[in-house]
Amino acid sequence: MPRSLPMLALVALAGLPTLPALGQTAEEPRVEVVARGLVNPWGMAFLPDGRALVTERPGRLRIVNLSAGAAGAPITGLPPIAAVGQGGLLGLALDPDFATTRQVFLCFAESRDGGTGTSVFRGRLSASFTALEEGRVIFRQMPAGNTGRHFGCRLVFGRDGTLFITLGDRGNMEKEAQNLANHIGKVIRITKDGTVPPDNPFVNRADAKPEIWSYGHRNVQGATLHPETGRLYTIEHGARGGDEINQPQAGRNYGWPVITYGIDYSGAKIGEGTRKAGMEQPLFYWDPSIAPSGAMFYNGDKFPKWRGHLFTGALAGQLLARLEMRNGQVIGETRMLEREGERIRDVVQGPEGYIYLLTDDRDGKLLRLVPR
Repeated sequence: MPRSLPMLALVALAGLPTLPALGQTAEEPRVEVVARGLVNPWGMAFLPDGRALVTERPGRLRIVNLSAGAAGAPITGLPPIAAVGQGGLLGLALDPDFATTRQVFLCFAESRDGGTGTSVFRGRLSASFTALEEGRVIFRQMPAGNTGRHFGCRLVFGRDGTLFITLGDRGNMEKEAQNLANHIGKVIRITKDGTVPPDNPFVNRADAKPEIWSYGHRNVQGATLHPETGRLYTIEHGARGGDEINQPQAGRNYGWPVITYGIDYSGAKIGEGTRKAGMEQPLFYWDPSIAPSGAMFYNGDKFPKWRGHLFTGALAGQLLARLEMRNGQVIGETRMLEREGERIRDVVQGPEGYIYLLTDDRDGKLLRLVPR
């Protein structure tokens, strides 16, 4: 397949949906700066009182008061965090029963024998919301790697209370994404205490890690549940092109690095092509790459025309992509906020229905999108 064709032509040739032209529209929202001075913020979740809990990649967890526009002092009680390369304190999720348990789940890069690896930590916020108590690591990606790249690290709770963890191929172990005997390039599913759900797809296979939900992923930095179906959707980085949206299903193989719509940074071909029996096709892909990060289905009332649309930030692309969905498929894309010139790391719907973004910068911002 010619690699010089624009993304829309590639989609058509691949048999994926052909999309309308991209670009800004009259629906472009107003951007408000809620808070500044966050150091490479990575993940965000809203507390029941409306404040935002934000991770900073160097290893800090802070609460942002939206009305005051200020971040509080770092919360104590976090595990040792390896802030190396793309690693550090990354994704987070609140226990679905947070009002009762006050439990917070953090995804982070951890130093170990052999290098660093993605790990998940669970702790309980103190009554004063200033410390994590009773903390422990409930999952470790194995094996460790010797690079500072491709940690994955989004956390999403399923409707049944199980926890999905997205993992990368660590940048130099891409072939291991096809190996079920390790956690490299996988989506993981565990319980809140770190045990394996009995209905995971590889529980009864001696040659497979029982925590694996799906495999053949490169570096998943966006993950969210569909608000109606409850199904998991993921968004992962390709190499030079080939960023993908997938809907990972139990036991399925998503192809990396055997099939991909991208090429190596050197210009060399990767793998065997774009299709192979037994490997899943993406719902949608970008070529050239936008380096997507964060994911959210919108279901609020501030932007009623956008209900059911999938949003993702973009790092290299410095934009917010809004993808219209129909019957689980992408039927249109609009690129927004390109004039802002920001690397958008995460996108979250706030409790009042506005859209909130984190910008990836040493002087990072928490932004709010409001209708004009």
